[in-house]
Amino acid sequence: MRVATQFRPSPAVAQLRLVRRLGRRSFRIGDGKDCCSNKPTMRTKTFAVLVTIAFSVIGVLGDYFLKLASAREQPLRTGWFYLGFALYASTAFGWVFVMRHLKLATISVLYSVSLVLLLTAIGVVLFRESLNYFEVIGIVLAVASLVLLMRFA
Repeated sequence: MRVATQFRPSPAVAQLRLVRRLGRRSFRIGDGKDCCSNKPTMRTKTFAVLVTIAFSVIGVLGDYFLKLASAREQPLRTGWFYLGFALYASTAFGWVFVMRHLKLATISVLYSVSLVLLLTAIGVVLFRESLNYFEVIGIVLAVASLVLLMRFA
């Protein structure tokens, strides 16, 4: 003969039942994840996108110092080279966070396009470089690819 034991669901199961009963499709838990899946919330994704763009700015700053170093007779022995190198290396820790929350395809396009735009602005404004029509068309297409990726990703 079996004795009926009282079954208590785990807190996660109880929370999921509550969410279903309330009719909500998404309900955030404290770790920034959706309770019904393992996907990051929109707030976490937005922060990861902002961090990626910040890394682009840091990368452009590093490129600026490397460009200054390249104008010297011994570029690898200048302070500009070491400063540019340090800026690049400083972003390595943050990439772990970004890669945890965004797809690699999204990161690569976002980083590449923002890096191209920022480097182009630095080249035109600070180094007085000019752009031809093909380069302008390439930049417009790069921005269009970013818009498409963010819209459908």
